[in-house]
Amino acid sequence: MAILFKNVTAVTMDPAQPVLKDVFVAVEGTKIASVGTERPAGDFDRVVDCDGKVMMPGFVNAHTHVPMTLMRGYGGGCDLQTWLHDYIFPAEAKLDDRCVAAGAALGLAEMIASGTTCIADMYMNTETVAKTVLEAGISANLACGAVYFGDPADFSPATCNDCANHIRLYENWHGAGDGQLLVDASIHAEYTSCPPVWQWVADFAQKHNLRMHVHVSETASEHVKCIEKYSETPASLLDRYGVWQNGGIAAHCVCLSGGDAELLAKRGVTAVHNPVSNLKLMSGVAPLFFLRECGMGVALGTDGVASNNSHNIFEEMKVAALTQNWNFGEENGQLSAADILAMATVNGAKALGRDTGVIAPGKIADLILVDFTAPNLFPCHDIMENLVYSAAPANVAMNMARGKIIYENGVFLTLDLERILSEVKDYSLPHIFG
Repeated sequence: MAILFKNVTAVTMDPAQPVLKDVFVAVEGTKIASVGTERPAGDFDRVVDCDGKVMMPGFVNAHTHVPMTLMRGYGGGCDLQTWLHDYIFPAEAKLDDRCVAAGAALGLAEMIASGTTCIADMYMNTETVAKTVLEAGISANLACGAVYFGDPADFSPATCNDCANHIRLYENWHGAGDGQLLVDASIHAEYTSCPPVWQWVADFAQKHNLRMHVHVSETASEHVKCIEKYSETPASLLDRYGVWQNGGIAAHCVCLSGGDAELLAKRGVTAVHNPVSNLKLMSGVAPLFFLRECGMGVALGTDGVASNNSHNIFEEMKVAALTQNWNFGEENGQLSAADILAMATVNGAKALGRDTGVIAPGKIADLILVDFTAPNLFPCHDIMENLVYSAAPANVAMNMARGKIIYENGVFLTLDLERILSEVKDYSLPHIFG
């Protein structure tokens, strides 16, 4: 399908021409065909007038647990370990495929309506998540997050469920939807597994040339306990087993130390900052200025809704900007709105190996339109400032993922929201919570 956007004001995320006004953007198939001041030749199936709206790349939510939408706000007011062991793990033990599908669909609907076009998701029942994402239309890097609480001496790939999950996920879903889905190798965290698991997952990643997705140093307690147990930080310890050889994403990175950031930068690992979740769980604030100085890329994620309580990347951008400028700005100056927008778009795309996040010819057409006639975006003295500090999910008028319009003016075009809500209300919540 060929679609032409006219009267476009575009936040391109290209530093050479960050904002373009009164341009045409043509989309053919899954890609952006042209961007320019002259109307491109040829016929189009649809022409969209963007007067009063701003076009930008769709958000890349680089760390999610999308089925956890079912646990929105559950166990609030706790630190990470109490929240996990007393609330989340017991609830997750009751999940089945039907619950996971419903939770994933609800989370995807929320993300689509708020401008997300690509995610990196780590969760169990991952093949069910894959089916749901494929139907929804956005792109996703999927990971099952290997967990193993048994005796390391008893570990065997033949009997470890998450080894089998890695193999099945890769064989059945890597590259599905003409690249819409990609599979990442994944360890949930250092504290939920052990060296034989790390070695197996690292070897699997090397064999299949996969990126890695791991929770790293989310809290000071996690970080210190790892040093006490292994005499190494989580980042350094995992590197010793080859976990970072293909790069990937390290979620949180709140408490790196001892050369961790330099090591991860050398391996091509991007830090995914989850400011709202980290603040809610009292985990701390990742030092983004320091991470960038050490050469790390930085992207943004929401984490799971159970610890957030939303998939709102507009909120993540604003909170990231405010917390960084308050905690570290006096010494480093402010993070610019362009810096924050890059974390939410092009930086995440690069971290996931996606050719998107920039409005330019040849890029995947992941685009959103934001209604700048809304009261909260008027007047506008600086488009990027308004996007970071003033915009909200309700301002998203259109979501185009991979060249297909999947949401427009409040209407979902790939998801049946009424059916999803019914599944959550009538089946999933009673199944989990009684």
